[in-house]
Amino acid sequence: MVRASQLLHPQREPVATRPAATVLLLRDTPRGVEILMTRRSPTASFAPGANVFPGGGIDAADAQAHGIAARRSTQGELHLTQAIAAIRESFEELGVLLARHADGRPADASDIAALDRRRPLAAQCAARGLLLAADQVFVLAHWVTDRDLPRRFDVPFLVARMPEGQQPVADEAEQFEPVWVRPADALERHRAGGFFMIFPTIRTLERLQRFATVREVLDACASERPLWTSCPRAGLLAGAEARYMEHEPPYGELALVCPDGQILHPLDWQSERPVALLRHLMRLTAPNGGTMTGPGTNSYLVGDRDTGYLVVDPGPDDPAHVERLLQATGGDVRLIVCTHSHADHSPAARPLQARCAGRPAILGLSSLPTARPGSSFTPDRALADGEQLVLAGGGREHHLMVIHTPGHAANHLCLALLEDGLLFSGDHILNGSTTVVDPPDGDMSAYLDSLDRLAVACTEHGLGFILPAHGHVLGDAPGAIARLKAHRLQREAKVLAAMKARPGGGADAWVPLAYDDTPPRLWPVARRSLLAHVQRIEALGLAA
Repeated sequence: MVRASQLLHPQREPVATRPAATVLLLRDTPRGVEILMTRRSPTASFAPGANVFPGGGIDAADAQAHGIAARRSTQGELHLTQAIAAIRESFEELGVLLARHADGRPADASDIAALDRRRPLAAQCAARGLLLAADQVFVLAHWVTDRDLPRRFDVPFLVARMPEGQQPVADEAEQFEPVWVRPADALERHRAGGFFMIFPTIRTLERLQRFATVREVLDACASERPLWTSCPRAGLLAGAEARYMEHEPPYGELALVCPDGQILHPLDWQSERPVALLRHLMRLTAPNGGTMTGPGTNSYLVGDRDTGYLVVDPGPDDPAHVERLLQATGGDVRLIVCTHSHADHSPAARPLQARCAGRPAILGLSSLPTARPGSSFTPDRALADGEQLVLAGGGREHHLMVIHTPGHAANHLCLALLEDGLLFSGDHILNGSTTVVDPPDGDMSAYLDSLDRLAVACTEHGLGFILPAHGHVLGDAPGAIARLKAHRLQREAKVLAAMKARPGGGADAWVPLAYDDTPPRLWPVARRSLLAHVQRIEALGLAA
């Protein structure tokens, strides 16, 4: 866990969440699935004027109404309460009633006309012999309101089929203008500025676009587990607020810099000045963005004026980038570490060393004869696996542990900043793409073994964030490593399937099959990693 003393901003406790429930009422049409949406009051305390799905807070009475609700055998107590709350809210706000008689007949217009939307629903249903159809309400997703907002809710997004023969009628107090709309149409209207929606609604509609029928949606929700869970975070992009879910690239960086959710951190990529991540950590991105480098190579500066600085991956030999490194550190660089020898990581080491008065040592691992042209590198001293580098001063110490991680390159290593649970991953783990493993210097078996080593280090040393050489900081380090390994093994399975489908075809025949989810313009790059997979498959005897 990051030391609180090293956070950039004073922390504040986010507002506590309140339990609520939202329901997406769906129907099939010749043009696809439509969703019932409604516009919130312009004076509402939360999301005024937004187009939303019906829903609201969970009342104590909802938990007491289990006796008049039908339930699935797999539906837990909490999910049952949430379903009852959603049924109640859809009735109060839109006059839609998910209920049936004891003989199985669904509630109809006469039942609805006999009920008062301003009085407690459960007692009225009990008096008419109606059973709430909670067994027809399924969990789609789970949202927790963003940490920066003054009103926060813990909300399951539930789904149910719209009852036949019923028509929504807004209460004209909390909700107005109910409308049936396809997810794609709602999103298009929002982009055009005529259908305002908040972030969770937008992201939910984006995911629902892929379903062709209501049955497909309900079948996907049959596990009783949400298809996704999210508490979004926001940063600043071009000066404006931008929100992200956990799987999106900036999320981990926002969790590192502003764990309490304050919207303070700029996410724009630029190379002119360092970006502060913690009090003792800055990132300066080299101006070498491109297909292989993304926004550019990240140089990390660990330390402060009291401890001096350790530079991780000084980058390409770009005089302007070296000058900015000097300015950011005041020239007080104590150590320079190169995670590996590739041309966008190590060439600036010697020019930077020459400009520093103390001539800091350049550390890393020497490149092997297998290194590709332009990737020759010899450090002043080779780093031993497991050794610790120390910066000290002003009563603070920063310990960086070396972890040898061959795979992307034979001389690749990572560094773990132990006090703060940070992993500097070089090119072994990237954000937004997977690294190329290019034989002969790259080796897929070594790469996967190194991922396992990093997973163990996360457990042993509490590593929570990954700082890659390309892209934003990644959060949930153990999960990120596990997902990356799973992705690599899934790709390997596709390579093996391609080899069996086209025996003797060679790499050019296998790439279109194994990388059919990758743009063809990237196939020449993908071909390198495919060869690494092929070598591993053959070594393991899997292709026989």
